[in-house]
Amino acid sequence: MGCRAPKQAWKKGPWTPEEDKLLTEYVNFHGEGRWSSVSRSSGLSRSGKSCRLRWVNYLRPGLKRGHITPQEEGIIAELHALWGNKRSTIARYLPGRTDNEINNYWRTNFKKKEGSSQK
Repeated sequence: MGCRAPKQAWKKGPWTPEEDKLLTEYVNFHGEGRWSSVSRSSGLSRSGKSCRLRWVNYLRPGLKRGHITPQEEGIIAELHALWGNKRSTIARYLPGRTDNEINNYWRTNFKKKEGSSQK
């Protein structure tokens, strides 16, 4: 049996601006990585996974927010035809876009088009 620290009650739900600020300051000072230690060291009551996802999908500098351009849509369709559902690989070819954003875009837009063209 391994030695484990007692389970901590993690905070769930929406992030507050104060938590965003704490996480941003911590990552700017210490860098990315070792997400499991971020919550202990920064004073956040969030899991390491929650901190990583918040940083990668919302707080990271250089993220593009908003509508995907027709050019980006073409790249997504072309790379999907080449590699299939490898969202993280596709995201590498669209600077500032996350694999989560590409996945959501694919599911809401392209799947509808595929379904209507097959009927």
